[in-house]
Amino acid sequence: MAGCRSWVFFLTVCAASLFGANAEIKVTIPVGKLFTYELLRETFQNDFEPLSKLYAGRLYDDPMIFKCNRQNFPDLPEWLRFTQRHPYDNGFLYGTPVSPGKSIIEIYAINKRTYEAARQILVIKITAEEMLPYQAEFFIELREIEKVLPSSVQDEIKQDLQKLWDTEALEIVNITNALDRGGRVPLPLAGHFEGVYVKVGSEQYFSDCLLSATTPEHERQCKTGAKVKVPGGCNFCSIPSNCITWCKTELFDLTQLTPPPPPPTMGSGILAEGGEFDPPESPPSRDFLPDYIVTVIVPLIIAIILCILLAYIMFGRREGVEKRNARTNQIQLYHHHTIHGNTDELRNMAGNRSTPPPLSTLPMFNSRTGDRAPPLQSDSPSIPLIMAQHDPYSDTLPRK
Repeated sequence: MAGCRSWVFFLTVCAASLFGANAEIKVTIPVGKLFTYELLRETFQNDFEPLSKLYAGRLYDDPMIFKCNRQNFPDLPEWLRFTQRHPYDNGFLYGTPVSPGKSIIEIYAINKRTYEAARQILVIKITAEEMLPYQAEFFIELREIEKVLPSSVQDEIKQDLQKLWDTEALEIVNITNALDRGGRVPLPLAGHFEGVYVKVGSEQYFSDCLLSATTPEHERQCKTGAKVKVPGGCNFCSIPSNCITWCKTELFDLTQLTPPPPPPTMGSGILAEGGEFDPPESPPSRDFLPDYIVTVIVPLIIAIILCILLAYIMFGRREGVEKRNARTNQIQLYHHHTIHGNTDELRNMAGNRSTPPPLSTLPMFNSRTGDRAPPLQSDSPSIPLIMAQHDPYSDTLPRK
């Protein structure tokens, strides 16, 4: 098996070398049918490796990332989407066109090993075709979007739904990732998947199994969260990962939809002969004076009143503050003057005492014996040595 894969890879690269990956690819799809285009990494590998390496047998399997956009535009058309999970995986362009037209898609492949780039042009021509009248949408919980886009997986899902619909005339209308419908990103653990919505359509009316999903009892079970009982013989899924979630099954009967009203017919714009132009009446005049008073005059008056009040507080009451400060200063000066006057009066009273001063205030007084030493002669030019050496405050007095 490994040898076969290597030969297939080699032949694919050789074919790409002959025809070139930059060639313009043209496809034609009808309106209302699923379009899927797989970006094969092997196709672009040839643009990054010369033929000399191919002949030498040195084939590479480089990681690549794809960038897709509409020609001369930064993004893709509204109906077209692109997905690539990993640089070692192929990319997919998928979507369902809703109106005829033509889209030119530019595809850039960037080699993550050498940082080279290759370009491819995809021309999609959309042709008009009637929509399938009966459509049904199913939710497959155990799938991811890039795992159901390959044609082989789509065929497996279609076979199970053909048994459920009881017809082989079944076409896949659209495939949508559950994350695009507001689903939550699953945990990065084994057994957790994003889920996909698969819409199919047919010319044949719905089967009894599909109609059982619209009964009131079925809807009541889904709302209460109880285990939904699948009608007998209606659970068709040969592969467990392709089993559908019955509570998220929806049926669409496009034959019951009311057609939109036809657009109004445009006239020539020229009045018929003898006609008279009757212009519409002008609206009544409106008096804007009350609005002007409420929005301009009243706020202006309030602002003026506030300014006057603030000016009165800031300047009109300063005289009272100054008077109060002056009165406080006068009281302080009066207290200071009173203190000086009382001090002078006490000094005069102390100088006019008639009683002799206490002995403790006199000079040469011995506080222990109470004796007073003779005063020193201030007019003597010298002091006797004995008197100078004797401590007048000692207990013994010098003998005469």
